[in-house]
Amino acid sequence: MEVYYATGRRKTSVARVRLMPGSGKITVNGKDVLDHFKRETLKMIIEQPFQVTNTLGKFDVVAQLDGGGLSGQAGALRLGIARALLKWNPEMRPELKAAGYLTRDPREVERKKYGQPKARKNFQFSKR
Repeated sequence: MEVYYATGRRKTSVARVRLMPGSGKITVNGKDVLDHFKRETLKMIIEQPFQVTNTLGKFDVVAQLDGGGLSGQAGALRLGIARALLKWNPEMRPELKAAGYLTRDPREVERKKYGQPKARKNFQFSKR
């Protein structure tokens, strides 16, 4: 049986993805996808690469997720799935690239600065 490995990252989340021909079952950290990601919108984000390439229900996904929150983990998993699909069939590159699923989202949390309550917010200014 062929297994395709890929890694996806977003914010501080890392997703190690294994893609295998199967029935469309998605397992995340040993649990079903809806047990890990409670929101239906996050499940939709994860399935987007399959919908673009018309491979929904053809692959089983086993993913190991570390770090970050649910939204970042879903984004990391989507990138990992898209990269694994490319290893299975490199001809899918135009569709995945046009949809933006092969681009690693570079946005990270900006650090807090001293003399400020947050990264960009300032304390109220008093002239007198």
